[in-house]
Amino acid sequence: MQKVRIPQNSFQYGEISDNTVMRTDSPIYAASAQSLENMIVLPEGAVKKRHGTKFIDTASSYTNKEIHLTSFVFDDNEEYLIAIGDAFIAPFRLLSDGTVVNLTDVTVDTQGNPLPFDKDYLHQYNTAQYGDVMFICHPLFAPRMLTRTSLTTFELSVFSFDESYDGKDTYQPYSVFHSANQTLAVSTYTVGSSRTLTVSSPYFDTTGKHNNVVIRYGGNEIRIDSVTSSTVATGTIIKELSHRLTVTNPLRTRDGNSDIEVTQINHGLIVGSQVIVSSAAAVGGINASQINGTRTVQTILDENTYSINTNGVANTSEDGGGFVKISSSAATTRWDEQSFSALRGYPAAVTFHENRLCFAGTLAEPDTIFMSQLGEFFNYDVGEADDTDAIILVAATGDVNEIRYMRSNRDLQIFTLSDELYIPTYLNQSITPTNAQIRKQTPFGTEFVLPTSIDGATIFVERGGRAVREYIYSDAEDAYIATGVSTVASHLIVDPVDIAVVHSGFNTQESYAAMVMGNGDMALFSSNRAEKRAAWTNLTTQGSFLATAAIGDRLFVYNKTHNNKYCFCEFVDDIGLDNYSYYAYSSNPINIMLYGQNATLDVIGFDGTNKVYLGEFTSDSSVNIDLTAYTDYTHFYIGKKFTSKVITNAVDTVAANGPVTGDVRGISTVVLNVKDSTSIKVNNRTINNITGFTGNKEVRLLGYGRNPQVTIEQDDPMPLQVNGLISELIT
Repeated sequence: MQKVRIPQNSFQYGEISDNTVMRTDSPIYAASAQSLENMIVLPEGAVKKRHGTKFIDTASSYTNKEIHLTSFVFDDNEEYLIAIGDAFIAPFRLLSDGTVVNLTDVTVDTQGNPLPFDKDYLHQYNTAQYGDVMFICHPLFAPRMLTRTSLTTFELSVFSFDESYDGKDTYQPYSVFHSANQTLAVSTYTVGSSRTLTVSSPYFDTTGKHNNVVIRYGGNEIRIDSVTSSTVATGTIIKELSHRLTVTNPLRTRDGNSDIEVTQINHGLIVGSQVIVSSAAAVGGINASQINGTRTVQTILDENTYSINTNGVANTSEDGGGFVKISSSAATTRWDEQSFSALRGYPAAVTFHENRLCFAGTLAEPDTIFMSQLGEFFNYDVGEADDTDAIILVAATGDVNEIRYMRSNRDLQIFTLSDELYIPTYLNQSITPTNAQIRKQTPFGTEFVLPTSIDGATIFVERGGRAVREYIYSDAEDAYIATGVSTVASHLIVDPVDIAVVHSGFNTQESYAAMVMGNGDMALFSSNRAEKRAAWTNLTTQGSFLATAAIGDRLFVYNKTHNNKYCFCEFVDDIGLDNYSYYAYSSNPINIMLYGQNATLDVIGFDGTNKVYLGEFTSDSSVNIDLTAYTDYTHFYIGKKFTSKVITNAVDTVAANGPVTGDVRGISTVVLNVKDSTSIKVNNRTINNITGFTGNKEVRLLGYGRNPQVTIEQDDPMPLQVNGLISELIT
């Protein structure tokens, strides 16, 4: 029989999957655990019991209990938590003293219309904030703007694009949805209503979705008022269907020929089309009166040039014509339609990048990105492709990339259903229409969970919801890579639905990504790339975690309690209670309306110096708890306790005759190093006389097995921190 003392000095790699049970050769095995329930990994490698969750507000008055949480930060003194629910928005203001104030809910927009948010899509909503405005996007409704109108009030409005000074041009993005040879003809070119629009093959939607949609004929706007059939509609011409030719000397004569060549960029006309020429000057011996007027297209020379008939004959070959104006309502292929509408869908993704507001991922164009003009967030006019003009890019990488999210980081990162892409930022250059390009990088795809930055990388949930990856630029690869960060803790990744990153969270110097799972648990991830370590732990509650958000070092959660009530909470202090409230002892009994009748709750008494667990209490029919017997305490924490547990990996070693893995062996003694800890059990043996203890505690154990482990747990809602342990192994 041999005794070997096996130290575990750190838990820096967190909880790992039982698929690694035979990886005793790995340094990860020696600095991790099989289970870390309701524990957090500290930067130094110790593990500490997570904070409890303090009650902020109840959601019992809401029609539907599902919500999406996000943050709204104007500056360090004006921070808000935004809850988006089924047809409502609930804003909360965070005060400097740590309290949270529930502001007035928003239930209608500025036009008095119900809000478009639906419980079935809450975790798909995408937000981006700039100053006092937050943009909220989803493909099923036009982008909404949540505007902070005062320190304590918000309003919601529909996003609208800038217009020209005369109101005849809307600076929204336009796209071509028709086939290459499909033409549009209009009954006249003049401004006015009741104009007939005719397309050469079926195009118009007959269910009403084309109503009020703007199409452009040669760049001039026509609003569709009604649809007669799939090929005929009635509309209002907002801007005359005319075009001032911008090419110098746009007319060309040929000596002895009566036809004149016209240079009109992307004219879209066909042979036989009639155009009205005006403001033309004499050229090549043909008088202005012989050029101006209604003319017929004789030939199509190319996409930018055609010829028309005149009433004269040229006596020389010459370029000229002056500032020519061409008007036409003839059939043309040069027409397009507004990109965002109920028919074509709205953006799924939104972000700000290099002083542009970026939208992406409509239903009709799932792989297209729309970037505003520089510094003009409501102007999407592509103009002449100047550096400050708007940009429209298509991710033409061979697949249809359904864009779900964009993140502004080192570059503009793009996360789609099937791939991860990016738009590079060049050294000392901003993105412009002439240098913008989309590059495909990795092939994993993204679930409906917002990618979030932590430790210099962007973490995202891989399509299918079974893995978490970090998207980061690799100088060695000269490309982005997407390394799996959940591989060793794959069992904790169960259909993630929400994520938030809290910086300096839980009173540490570490950043933690809190990921809400579909089963109601929460996985906590921390990363330190400099030390090449990443750790996962599992947070549980008597109920379910449903959504989360973070602002600075504050982490919030929306959850369902053990008695099926819904509420907002914040992870606060070393209080081992969930959904707890803080009551001053001013009168007895204490009323606990949050929890209801016959609720079994846990109570911690506080005398101004010490916190003492008083046990379980049950509320009466009046929703009261009687604490008359505890007059020594000035305040009480009342909530529901949760269990914290550390289960080590099987204690293993290499004996003289080789590894003992799989052999029958036992742990005779454990020396546990703890800090400020109370009420601890080791392998179901209670450590007596330990209250706020710091130091080493020796515990003698019994039993043999092929996978001996040490289980450290605490049922009472008191502090617990385990720095490490030494196990005496008998082989």
